[in-house]
Amino acid sequence: MATSLLATDGYKFSMAEAGWPLRRETFYYSHRKGGLQVMPLDLAAYVRDLLPTPTPEDYDFLAKYDYEMGVGFKAAILRKEKLSVRAIPRGACFFPREPILTVTGPSALVSWVEPLLLQLNFRIQVATQALTDREGLARALARVTCDEQKAIALETLDAVGVKQVPITVDTEGYLQRVRATVKELIDAVEDPARIFEVGLRAATCQQQHELALQACKDVGVTRTSNVEGARKLGMIPVGTMGHEHIQRFGSDDAAFRAMRERRPQRSSYLLDTFDTLTSGIPAAFQLIREEPGAGDSIRFDSGNKKLQYLYAVTRARDIGIKPVNILEDGLDAEATREFEDLRRQVGWEPGSQFYGYGGHIVARTMECPFTRDKVAAIYKLSQTGPQPVMKFGNELAEGKQSIPGTPVLFRRRHGSGPIGLVGQEGEPVPDGYFPLMEAEPETPSLVGALEVNSEPAKIAQTQATRALVEELTRKHFPKGR
Repeated sequence: MATSLLATDGYKFSMAEAGWPLRRETFYYSHRKGGLQVMPLDLAAYVRDLLPTPTPEDYDFLAKYDYEMGVGFKAAILRKEKLSVRAIPRGACFFPREPILTVTGPSALVSWVEPLLLQLNFRIQVATQALTDREGLARALARVTCDEQKAIALETLDAVGVKQVPITVDTEGYLQRVRATVKELIDAVEDPARIFEVGLRAATCQQQHELALQACKDVGVTRTSNVEGARKLGMIPVGTMGHEHIQRFGSDDAAFRAMRERRPQRSSYLLDTFDTLTSGIPAAFQLIREEPGAGDSIRFDSGNKKLQYLYAVTRARDIGIKPVNILEDGLDAEATREFEDLRRQVGWEPGSQFYGYGGHIVARTMECPFTRDKVAAIYKLSQTGPQPVMKFGNELAEGKQSIPGTPVLFRRRHGSGPIGLVGQEGEPVPDGYFPLMEAEPETPSLVGALEVNSEPAKIAQTQATRALVEELTRKHFPKGR
């Protein structure tokens, strides 16, 4: 069955219109944590099966909600033959922070696939657990949210040759937990219109996310980042900007201006791609000062959000502007109540502060523990045109720096040294290693299988990758961090 063009997040469409939809770009997929894991499927085929088939009705719906798409996007989304996928083979083992997949092609197309591709983490966790702890697997899969999640689990067990375990679908239980969770959030903010849902990337499958959206709608939340879910359930699609947009332009100011000057709708400025306090907030506030009545917002996304919030509110008052505040990333009811207390203390109106929730609504309400957060699955832009790019984030200690360039993965064959080396496309293969992304299907990534854990995982970067990181760090932080 063809994938709908709308089966992605709303901000993918706004970023394409404010960027370069036909530009050749590379994204990579990785897990930041989770220990040694196994790849249960053919990644290249999996990615291609996710690609959308657009219809005129899709574009009509987008236009209705201020996502009218131009000729560049419409051309890019059809250029599937331009897509290049490089990945570790089926059956390979990998460690946290290793880039196990790169997708290269027209910007709009390779960006579009992110929310659905991130759901891959569920299959990987099922496969890994199945090969290491069958009893734990049975407990983890005892109750799932929907028929599609069950089917994916059974398909994965078959792929790795593990006998099926009993799985019960408890859709009503999941709906009840989501409703209760969202109701608690509404109680904290006192108005469902101040909440929107952003959990497509946190779901295990599309059916699960549609159930979560139905539960949100049942208790009064009407806005979601999932455009297809919005169409099916009569909700409102939302979203403006992600980190990739700022990376493309190389600076917060240029990226923010592109969004405001290429789209007539209100803009939401994401603050933390380089540094929230020294770069994101100053660039956003300069634009808001130039057009204070536009109703633009600023979005806090990582780091010490309370400190950032207090600084932003104080600075905004000093220069006489009133941005809308949007808070996301890891929020729960307790954190929401704390930010509502802060809002009242600083005298910010309720209608100028909104909250977005993803995993808290969609994933933490599952009984199954195989969530995206458990492995910290990511899909990051690493090259735009000829320019390598990376996300820095607010605090290096968070470990959220991304890999620049067109990364490849080398696995140690013999000798000493790191088990994995993160290199660059075209770089000579280091002595004692082989290119894992060019290995034959079913080639193990280690000498042995998942039980090979006697040696601590040591993942390093080659000289070429380190040089790119150092070059980009000097470029964006010439005075140091």
